[in-house]
Amino acid sequence: MKKAVILLSGGIDSTVCLALAYRDGYELYPISFDYNQRHKRELDSARQIAEYYHCPRHLIITTNMDAIGGSALTGTMEVPEGDIERKDIPPTYVPARNLIFLSYAVGYAEVVGAERIYIGVNALDYAGYPDCRPEFIQRFQATVDYATKATTRDAQRIEIVTPLINLDKAGIIKLGMELKAPLHLTTTCYRGGEKACGRCDACLLRLQGFSRAGFQDPINYVHL
Repeated sequence: MKKAVILLSGGIDSTVCLALAYRDGYELYPISFDYNQRHKRELDSARQIAEYYHCPRHLIITTNMDAIGGSALTGTMEVPEGDIERKDIPPTYVPARNLIFLSYAVGYAEVVGAERIYIGVNALDYAGYPDCRPEFIQRFQATVDYATKATTRDAQRIEIVTPLINLDKAGIIKLGMELKAPLHLTTTCYRGGEKACGRCDACLLRLQGFSRAGFQDPINYVHL
């Protein structure tokens, strides 16, 4: 059976990617990261989503990216509120996160024999993230083609798949609903509380997406 590695954060985008890989007939190998993030609760969501799809293995990598710092998600900087239209790089950017995560995913894909790596990067929402741009993915793919034994000796291409890169949040939610993805298990809030705060940029973007998609958000919020 063909296999795929999916970067699974526990949020909407990665869950929809997992649902797409499932629809496409892949055996699912999700990989998640405990990088001492403020919103570590997302790992609980990732575990539940992996169980929902009966994944044969859910790999969780531990890495202390808070030691590098430079982000509101791994340090003491304030989590931003109320500016989901910004185009500059927000303080929630984690330096080199997707570069690091994708590198782990490539190694995992080589070991399990996966031909695809799904990642839910998006170039429309929060376009300020440099590691969510198509240019980054294209250049990373070029590196992957020369980076492993599987790709250089065995001619087994590992493809980086970004099915959501040109969708807005409403479009992603509509797709998730069509795929019957378990969006009720997802978490988005950067503060990582038992209930979503409803005020951080991630919550506002999610709420706006559900509203524009014409669906009710199935998770609970402190503030609406």
